[in-house]
Amino acid sequence: MATGAGLVLSGCGPGGDGAGAEGAAGGAGSAAGAAGGAAPAAWVKDPSRLVQHGTNLETRLEDLDGLLTPNDLFFVRNHAPTPMIDPASYRLAAGGPGAETQIELSLDDLGALPSHTLISYIECAGNWRGFFQRVTGRAASGSQWGTGAVGCAEWSGPRLADVLGLAGVRDDAVDVNVIGLDDAEWARPMPLAKALDPDTMLALTMNGEPLPPDHGFPVRVVVPGWVGSSSVKWVGRIEVATEKVWVRANTTSYVLVGEDWPADRYAPADGAPITTGAVKSALALPYPAELSPGLQRLRGFAYSPRGGVRGVEWNLNDGPWAPARLIGTPEALPHAWARFEFEWDAPPGSHIIRTRATDAAGDTQPLEAVHNEKGYLLNVALPHPVEVG
Repeated sequence: MATGAGLVLSGCGPGGDGAGAEGAAGGAGSAAGAAGGAAPAAWVKDPSRLVQHGTNLETRLEDLDGLLTPNDLFFVRNHAPTPMIDPASYRLAAGGPGAETQIELSLDDLGALPSHTLISYIECAGNWRGFFQRVTGRAASGSQWGTGAVGCAEWSGPRLADVLGLAGVRDDAVDVNVIGLDDAEWARPMPLAKALDPDTMLALTMNGEPLPPDHGFPVRVVVPGWVGSSSVKWVGRIEVATEKVWVRANTTSYVLVGEDWPADRYAPADGAPITTGAVKSALALPYPAELSPGLQRLRGFAYSPRGGVRGVEWNLNDGPWAPARLIGTPEALPHAWARFEFEWDAPPGSHIIRTRATDAAGDTQPLEAVHNEKGYLLNVALPHPVEVG
């Protein structure tokens, strides 16, 4: 690999997609994760305000109140500890059999290209995994995320298409594989058409600042609407292929495994590879939540990969659905999440609140969930326990 990156790992620890240290780091929405379970120096940011799952950090949605997730509160999904990369010696290599030539670009070279800015959410495909036991009666393996493996930020940098244009794309190109400089060398291929999409970008900044180390400094891919594993961090190499590319991220990880996805139908993958996410909504409350009696204004976040959120509803104790108010104009930011709110005159006792979003394509969160062994893409109208007293 042509890294030229002065790569220094900041520690070691579990980063896999299965159970083990990640899955043991506390249940969904736990306040602290497993005490001492996370590897030291796995991240650069202060993890104290986030929920720890091995090498991963989960956002507490109740700490958010704006459209953009602050960098220090943005969730972290790592497959290895955060690498520290020297920007002066960094080089991005691009080429492969589907390219006309092989190129290397410095950080200054990338910064000199036309810059694209968009506001987009990114969500781990395993977000909500910790709720599978509750909603399907069967647990799923992997990090037991609550609702906080998602965040929304403003990203700026050149389009991936512009970098591919410098290398030249042959007529027989099929896939583009993006490979990271982390210790796992995380890679995620995408069809050429997705790589050339004008909103698929190589982000250099996040919320107006250079990418923080935990979020891919100096360069990460942002692929709006696709699951977070597609937005590869610490990009070191881009390979244009003339045939379908199979790697860990679309054969054994980030595939739907279960009786509804027979492996022989998807070989060489173990199941159906995941690309796009799902329409979802979640309350900005701890899970479970405790509230005082009386009038409460409850907030939340909703998002979809298919053109934004059209509306959000809520119900109490499986009663009738009522509309929530959308904050702002979600249709103006189709890749961002939407904020919503509603008032509730909370009586003492134990309650269940559900929310469900409908997106611009007309898709609505279902009331029942389908189990898959790895716990991906759960988007049922989630029962959120609330104790009022």
